[in-house]
Amino acid sequence: MAEQIVMPKFGMSMEEGTVVEWLKSKDDPVKKGEPIVTISSDKITNEVEAPAEGYLIEVTAKEDDVVKVGSPVGYIGEKGESVESERPTSDANVQDTGNNTASQVAASTAVPEPPAAQAVKKSIKISPAAKKLAKAKGIPLENLTGTGPNGRITKQDVEKQAEQAFIKEKKSTNNDVPSIKEESLAQTVKGMRKVIAERMHNSLQQSAQLTIMKKADITELLRLHKQIRNELEETGHEIKLTLTAFITKAVTEALKTHSYMNSTFEDNTITSYHSIHIGIAASLDDGLVVPVLKGVNNKTVLELNNKIQSLSSKARQGELTTDEMKGSTFTITNLGAAGVEFFTPILNPPETGILGIGSSQETAVFENGTAVPRQYLPLSLTFDHRAVDGEPASRFLNDIASLLEKPYQLLL
Repeated sequence: MAEQIVMPKFGMSMEEGTVVEWLKSKDDPVKKGEPIVTISSDKITNEVEAPAEGYLIEVTAKEDDVVKVGSPVGYIGEKGESVESERPTSDANVQDTGNNTASQVAASTAVPEPPAAQAVKKSIKISPAAKKLAKAKGIPLENLTGTGPNGRITKQDVEKQAEQAFIKEKKSTNNDVPSIKEESLAQTVKGMRKVIAERMHNSLQQSAQLTIMKKADITELLRLHKQIRNELEETGHEIKLTLTAFITKAVTEALKTHSYMNSTFEDNTITSYHSIHIGIAASLDDGLVVPVLKGVNNKTVLELNNKIQSLSSKARQGELTTDEMKGSTFTITNLGAAGVEFFTPILNPPETGILGIGSSQETAVFENGTAVPRQYLPLSLTFDHRAVDGEPASRFLNDIASLLEKPYQLLL
């Protein structure tokens, strides 16, 4: 009897998921426990393992299809086995995303994928985000050269190929000024990007957000940071101590004093929390995730640093669990690496606050008539004005800046 591959439930709130990429083609042999399909929920993208050994005899949900939790996305069975009797009587479990036919094609009449196409899929290593982009831009996978680990094709490889193709096409045409239609590319918002779009829009629509900004003099913090890193290296410790750990510690200490910022606004109720759970926004190729540092009230800078690095690594590898991305009471987002100074972060509902970190800037400050270089860090605090007023929010931001300016306090 054919074994169903069902849409998994990654979290309590998950009702449906999106098929991102099939890692096997129809009629391919599969082993039990082998990754067979990549699924995306509203917060996480994970590989689903084969529930049995056999062959992938049918795929009932194509890439980009949205399927309800518990519904089949494919079947594993013996070669040539029919799954007609296993099919749901309704197609209601699979939502049409614009790329599907009006109904699923029966296994007995399905046209198998050409062997040559299967061989291409098996031999080419490509990330899910890169594969989706290549499909959207109409670039054959065999035309791409991977620069990632083990020759894996990345999103940047696809963008580079698309740019080269555009330049080549532009040179070959007689029209010096292409039409807007020729240069445009329309893409349906799906998967993680769709979820982010909805959450950010709802956040702005359902809260009263205000952003206040301040610069913190981190000259002494940078000196301390450099000193500690050098000492760790001299003693043989393979620890990459980051400024993010110091910033997270400063935010934690400020939240202890200003508990009204360690809160949520939901159902017309403000709930303040004793335990501090800080979300650290992390950017991925296909979107944004927010892994959460749980119970950081008494964590040291080094402990925070190790936890941040661990979660960041899991985020890049797509290995975060649902539990590691929920329960935050305050969020930190950093655009400093992108060269941005001040910006207006959007709240992560139902949290009361989110702190944006910008790129530090060197500024000359006059001390006793002499210009002295100092390094300033831009801080942007967005808060829900329904839960907190401007004056107490300003005190909270001032305390974060003060802690960063006197970094020895973070080590006590």
